[in-house]
Amino acid sequence: MPSRIAAWGVYDVFEVGGPAKPEQIFLAVVSDTQWQLFCKAFGFADLKDDPRYASNNLRVSNRDTMMPVLRERLARVPLAEVTRIFEENGLPFAPITRPEQLFEDPHLLETGGLAEMEIPIGARAGERARAPLLPMSFDGRRLGVRHDPPYAGEHTRGLLAELGYAPTQIEAMLASDTVLDQSDRRRSAKEA
Repeated sequence: MPSRIAAWGVYDVFEVGGPAKPEQIFLAVVSDTQWQLFCKAFGFADLKDDPRYASNNLRVSNRDTMMPVLRERLARVPLAEVTRIFEENGLPFAPITRPEQLFEDPHLLETGGLAEMEIPIGARAGERARAPLLPMSFDGRRLGVRHDPPYAGEHTRGLLAELGYAPTQIEAMLASDTVLDQSDRRRSAKEA
């Protein structure tokens, strides 16, 4: 991929928390006002007063000297502290999480970003589990789950009928094991 000049001085992923508990977080400081807030909140008066970093354009031009300093200083700060400071100052940030951490994510929980659905395959088939929804809303409403994922062969008869096969043709395909029919599987799993 070709390298390009960043549009903002600070718009990157940082490792924080120290060597004992390193965690990643995306941080953005994209305006001169945000730079002032950021430096004040973290006690970086020397960086705030440094003429090389006085404007966003200068911070972009001097990323090669600024970013290593920021990375070194922020690396020692616990993730919770960085998050608190950015939240209190209205600065953009996003913790980098592992997929399994999404189930406890406060934003997903608060916005209804998780939905229950039935697991169709594997050792947990028939059980209910939570899964993240698409991060989109239409008319202020988040898209929910219309149907649980199907079991293999669950809708075979209906799909073949929609494709124009006659009932006798469908029965012949099912009898010859040309297609799989497990339309009763979900019903029997619920009854068990």
